[in-house]
Amino acid sequence: MRVEFNRILCATDLSDFSNGAARYGAAIAKLFDADLSLCNVVDVPTVHLQDSGMVTSVELLQNLHAYAEEQLEMVRSSLAHPAEILVEEGLPAETLARLVREKRVDLLITATHGRSGVQRLFLGSVTERLIRGISCPMMIITPPGEDAVGISTKGLEIRKILVGCDFSPDSGRALDYGFSLAQEFQAELHLVHVIEPFAYRESFLPTNIMAQVQEKLEPEMIEKLTERIPEEVENWCEVKTTLLTGRPHRELKRYSEKEKIDLIVLGVRGRSLVESLMIGSTTDRVIRQVSCPVLSVSQPGS
Repeated sequence: MRVEFNRILCATDLSDFSNGAARYGAAIAKLFDADLSLCNVVDVPTVHLQDSGMVTSVELLQNLHAYAEEQLEMVRSSLAHPAEILVEEGLPAETLARLVREKRVDLLITATHGRSGVQRLFLGSVTERLIRGISCPMMIITPPGEDAVGISTKGLEIRKILVGCDFSPDSGRALDYGFSLAQEFQAELHLVHVIEPFAYRESFLPTNIMAQVQEKLEPEMIEKLTERIPEEVENWCEVKTTLLTGRPHRELKRYSEKEKIDLIVLGVRGRSLVESLMIGSTTDRVIRQVSCPVLSVSQPGS
């Protein structure tokens, strides 16, 4: 499978960090000769909450729309690739999901600032909802921002790609993207599987027995990882297979920092609404902790 990005949508909330992520979108669009759209969504419910007797909601929407167009024009003028400007009104997650469908977007790029506490637990984030609301891959640019995402005067530079593999169909598609992007960038590819300790699971077995079972599983896991690598991949990149033990999001963070990973690719597994809002997924937790971009890949039709 060879990845092709023909239509890229880059969403921004007009913050400096989010606008900086647009440079990443432009770099990818230039590399793949893709159509690029820059989009800002005016959050209509927020506008209504800010309504006052002196400024009506209609006037406020018009002012915000004009401001968004002006700011997006400034962002576009700084990019090394042509882009169209879109200013939409509505709920951000739902509006972006609609645009992805209508424009047949191949890649959505957005930035996340992270949320925590009660707001995160009960509301979720736009990013979390989008990950499970769109069918195309989604690139999330995380702090510390554009200086850490491999953009230089030579263009986009991705030297090391990490693919998280849990042997599910979700991670299988993530592997396809990982292999293809490794070929595109001539990057080193790291296939990583994280074994969660039995301490995190309910079990009636004694600790020493569980440790023995885990020890016997490890060679089998390495073999399974190796089996996932097509023979032709070795023609264009070096592949490293690694087993880690611990909580997946923590171990992937540690590994990405240690190996100086430039891009993490993760498959997205479907969850119930309550699970995704109250607990969060491994992908969501990784996004909130790592400092390199994360590409989330869902199964078609999921």
